[in-house]
Amino acid sequence: MPRPCSCCPRMEGSEELESSLLTQPWASVRFGESTFLAKVCFRDTGYILLISDLSSVWYESAGIEAVGQRSKELNKRLTVHVSSFLNHLCNLMCPLLAGQPGATTAFSCQRSPSGLRLHVKSELSGLPFYWDFHCCPAPLEMVFRHLVRPLIQMNLVLQCQVQELISLLLQKDAEIEDYRESGATLSRGRLRTEPFQEETFQQNVVAEILPRICSAGEGQAFASALQQLYTAVTQHEVKQARKRHCSEDDVDTAPTAETTKHPHSPPASQEDETTSSSERTSPASSPAQKHRLPAAKAKPKKAKGLFS
Repeated sequence: MPRPCSCCPRMEGSEELESSLLTQPWASVRFGESTFLAKVCFRDTGYILLISDLSSVWYESAGIEAVGQRSKELNKRLTVHVSSFLNHLCNLMCPLLAGQPGATTAFSCQRSPSGLRLHVKSELSGLPFYWDFHCCPAPLEMVFRHLVRPLIQMNLVLQCQVQELISLLLQKDAEIEDYRESGATLSRGRLRTEPFQEETFQQNVVAEILPRICSAGEGQAFASALQQLYTAVTQHEVKQARKRHCSEDDVDTAPTAETTKHPHSPPASQEDETTSSSERTSPASSPAQKHRLPAAKAKPKKAKGLFS
């Protein structure tokens, strides 16, 4: 019996699974000579896989019925429960994404115009275990949500980080210059540095660092530090989405001004409205007018039935 997989949270519902997949970082994997970026999330009743070669993006979302049917077709000698298949798949895929695939597990992929198939060969309960991920092209909304928008936000975060570091370097240079003007000297000359020049630094990045990064290949797209930043960015997006959802629910359930009124309260008569408006807006009345105002209000008192 395979041990439960702990790398993916157990969640129910497609929305929760999609949110959980969003916060999973991309990882670089190799199948033969091809390099891919992939992420996956398993739950008790299925899984969702997202994989890309940076030219196309494919995905598969399989529920418990599809997993059960496919497991019967590929593993006729195995009679374990579907949850065992899912646990075993999770135990195979998570080490692969962590860069430590099992020694007894083999992965291969096959592309076609209609999608991509990822073949898995391993063992389960001492018997051969086979699995095929049937991936189809991912919709644009999924590509933007899991790849484009997080990368743009990561770029903005890193840009702000660079500006903060540049500002800190300039402050350090000013501090060192103040020490020098005060007569301080270095005890070790090898520690001496030249003042930081932002323009020169940016030129060196483009001329030296950029070519080295671009020639490293697509497999270095998500190093560990970038995976942590990706997770932080997507977790923030999930929190914001939940807040917006709660706000929309509050707006939908908030009572309107009409519903807060007593259902049996009679509407104000036109005469009362006219009288009230006249009292607020008219200038000081003459004694004759003050004498007529109580007579106009005598009718509502009689209508209450106080003397009937």
